[in-house]
Amino acid sequence: MDPSAGVRHPAEPWRIKSVEPIRPTSADERRGALAAAGYNVGLLPAELVYIDLYTDSGTGAMSDRQWAAVMLGDESYSGSRSFYRLEAAVREYYGYEHVIPAHQGRAAENILSRCLIRPGHHIPGNMYFTTTREHQELNGGTFHDIIVDEAHDPEADLPFKGNVDLTKLERLIDKVGAGQIPYVSLAATVNMAGGQPISLANLAEVRELTRRHGIPVILDAARTVENAWFIKQREPGWAERTVSEILRETCALTDGATMSAKKDSFANIGGWLAVRDSHLAEQARNLVVVYEGLHTYGGMAGRDLAAVAQGIEESVREDSIRTRVQQVAYLAERIAEAGVPIVRPVGGHAVFLDAAAFLPGVPREQFPAQTLTCALYLDAGIRATERGAVSAGRDPVTGENRYPRLELVRLTIPRRAYTQSHMDFVADSVIRLYAQREDLRSGLEFTYEPETLRFFQSRFQPLSASLRTGPQDPPDAIGPT
Repeated sequence: MDPSAGVRHPAEPWRIKSVEPIRPTSADERRGALAAAGYNVGLLPAELVYIDLYTDSGTGAMSDRQWAAVMLGDESYSGSRSFYRLEAAVREYYGYEHVIPAHQGRAAENILSRCLIRPGHHIPGNMYFTTTREHQELNGGTFHDIIVDEAHDPEADLPFKGNVDLTKLERLIDKVGAGQIPYVSLAATVNMAGGQPISLANLAEVRELTRRHGIPVILDAARTVENAWFIKQREPGWAERTVSEILRETCALTDGATMSAKKDSFANIGGWLAVRDSHLAEQARNLVVVYEGLHTYGGMAGRDLAAVAQGIEESVREDSIRTRVQQVAYLAERIAEAGVPIVRPVGGHAVFLDAAAFLPGVPREQFPAQTLTCALYLDAGIRATERGAVSAGRDPVTGENRYPRLELVRLTIPRRAYTQSHMDFVADSVIRLYAQREDLRSGLEFTYEPETLRFFQSRFQPLSASLRTGPQDPPDAIGPT
């Protein structure tokens, strides 16, 4: 019998061997820290964050086997045995022949974009991601969103909101010509839509259409293990297949992938680019030498190559990915039961709050999602991520702010790092803020705005006193005292 059957939050398939203390903070400390950070929680010192849900990228807990692999890592500059272990793991579990390590996912995106994109190119994809689109635009390309319309509706409860709208893709091909499309950029799952999966049936249709036009398909594989789990749970005909088998089937429908191993593979750093075409692989290796390091280490220490390889093996274990997704679902259920608006269905790595609905009194030009991240920190020392107009940036032609339909706050759960009690603490804070939402009727304005990826470095000032003072009656001290 499955020990997790019928349990709202099943026991984790691991036990804790090492702990990291987290320091309580007072309401006064949080007010001062947020003001010093320019009301951008990404600029807060981590020691002043009680529960850090900013990202699941490199923030999870590595296993004892991964730490053992770290100690056994081969630090040879060229041809390290750690590289060959990583290469073998990618080939076995993802199925790509040519593997080029890079220090993280955006580094792999940079190499791929420099290899394939030229000025005037058009890159269709199932919703943008921040770094992916930035590399595409910096190399002269234009991104086109071809995701299904329902992905932009937080309340549309469909099993595969990451799917491509084939009609949109065909129209783009007809309009610009297949020769101007270097590849189709697909994410599985789709982060900016709320961690939504793409179905294998839809991916197969994309593959057939692109094959007819000679257009490659490149996968963002950072959370494809999570995507495989959702296929197993939701797509007819796949319930009896293993996550590992579904992962291979997914990748088999693509020509290559970029990977941030800081997500599904549990590593604190690392990534790779993998392709089937030998000529493209040689181009990528040459550029990796310029930007990352020799093609057998790609900016990574041998110990990290070994940790990633071990993490790949652990990532496809059924009990591991089940627990991961169920922890996220538990937090979502607690929040949704209180009427808090969230993106549905719930994805595998985060709960996404619908900030526009949460704070209806804050105008879009005053950045409701950024405002809500500040309120969460002031209330309980929780750091979350803005995924709305600040992340969307400005139109490179008009210079105007982009206002995506989704104005979200992402509560991103690091893997194997927090307990059910932490999830309850987060839920209590979100519910408390939602009850006080009428107190926040104005948001933020920029005091400093960088040209690229502005959400990382921007600074703001509040347009009312409510963000300076914080929510009503916040806990004076967070956690045990």
